[in-house]
Amino acid sequence: MAEPIIEDTLYKDFMAVPANMIAEILNGKLVTQPRPAPKHTRAASSLGDELMSPFDKGRGGPGGWVILDEPEIHLGADILVPDLAGWKRENMTSLPETAYFETPPDWICEVLSPSTASYDRLEKRDIYAAHKVSHLWFIDPEARTLEAFELQGKNWVLLKTYGHEVMVDAKPFDAVPFELGALWFD
Repeated sequence: MAEPIIEDTLYKDFMAVPANMIAEILNGKLVTQPRPAPKHTRAASSLGDELMSPFDKGRGGPGGWVILDEPEIHLGADILVPDLAGWKRENMTSLPETAYFETPPDWICEVLSPSTASYDRLEKRDIYAAHKVSHLWFIDPEARTLEAFELQGKNWVLLKTYGHEVMVDAKPFDAVPFELGALWFD
């Protein structure tokens, strides 16, 4: 895969961001935010727990995926750090030797925070579409919802919004439903 085209000074600024911050480069601009709040982290960690055994490890489910927390993904000139990302194993036959991934994921999950929701819903969503990420989920821990989108052509189509304590059977992980309420801390 071609080396990312990231301006040297911008990449140096990216690398200089303190470890207690998350840094991304979106459309040629360095974007930083503090580490996520506890409700955000709980939702992301719980979702990873729900998906890892059946889909990554094949325990009680079909397997066939590589699912990771907060991977650094280089897509052209953009560097993104989604809360969770998943690759079908046929698209990720081995892990890279670098600290980042250049292969676009097949699925992304962004947990919305007041400080990041607009980036997630606008810039990042457009970047994911441009790189043909097939599925995108938005989780809102405050509203206790999950929105599942599928890329159709160049456009995101909302498949379903899940709320309350319902069972989530969202693509691409519809083979093993999970309870949405498992993502929240009560």
